[in-house]
Amino acid sequence: MNPKVSICIPTYNGAKFIAEAMESAIRQSYENLEIIVSDDASKDCTLEIIEGYKAQTTIPICIYHHEPNGIGANWNHAIKHSKGDYIKFLFQDDVLEPDCVKEMVAAFQKNKQLGMVTSKREFIVATESCNDKTESWIANYGDLQAGMQLKYDNGVGVINKSLFKLDSFLKSPLNKIGEPSVYMFKKDLIKEVGWFREDLKQILDYEFCYRVLKKQPIAIINKPLVKFRIHPLQATNVNRGNDIGDYAIYNKLIYTDYFWYVNSKTQKRLLKKYNKPVRMFIRIKNKIKSILYK
Repeated sequence: MNPKVSICIPTYNGAKFIAEAMESAIRQSYENLEIIVSDDASKDCTLEIIEGYKAQTTIPICIYHHEPNGIGANWNHAIKHSKGDYIKFLFQDDVLEPDCVKEMVAAFQKNKQLGMVTSKREFIVATESCNDKTESWIANYGDLQAGMQLKYDNGVGVINKSLFKLDSFLKSPLNKIGEPSVYMFKKDLIKEVGWFREDLKQILDYEFCYRVLKKQPIAIINKPLVKFRIHPLQATNVNRGNDIGDYAIYNKLIYTDYFWYVNSKTQKRLLKKYNKPVRMFIRIKNKIKSILYK
């Protein structure tokens, strides 16, 4: 039998779009599925809409209530209740193409070394988000692997930890993999890399992916298997003002957890910023130079 895939849908007041997400989940061409909903105390009719789909499919749909404690906690809660071999996230405002799960499982079966499989994504832009700012965002972040010169074999490219050596690794876009709706990963991987960090609000998705990449390669299917919705109430926009602390944590993480993976130029920059003896040496050296060359 094909491995079981858990489609994990974290929800919170998602009534506006959840029907489209659920439709795309139950219409997958892959058969061995379960749908796990983790709800952060929605106050609208999100759960009533989801309940209505139980009579429309033989796919098990399980709803679990979660005490709100940040988006990462809700994501982790969904994973903890899943029984699948693979975790496939689907956010309440996004849509899966009918063959999404099937193609991702096939990529795993073809390459047993993979820890995660992702794909490109298309965009559904809400009318109120149709503006120059959105167009600019799509131009810059529409293809997250555009500058990586990734080679595709039969439509699948593989990223390994050599990504960390690239000069572009710490340049925009910092997220080189994609949002959770575009990836699938082995559930057992959690034992190796840990859970999504619950202290982060904006960057927890790719911070998790890079922990995966340290252990196993990540495949990118070179076609859009997910439609990612852009609208004013999506979590990315709501949390955008809270990301300053995230990036401070992330920059320090690169020094503490990725120092031996990045290139020498980045290592020197990190030492200057985070290593106290090196910073002191540089200050003394600059002071001596200023005295000598007055």
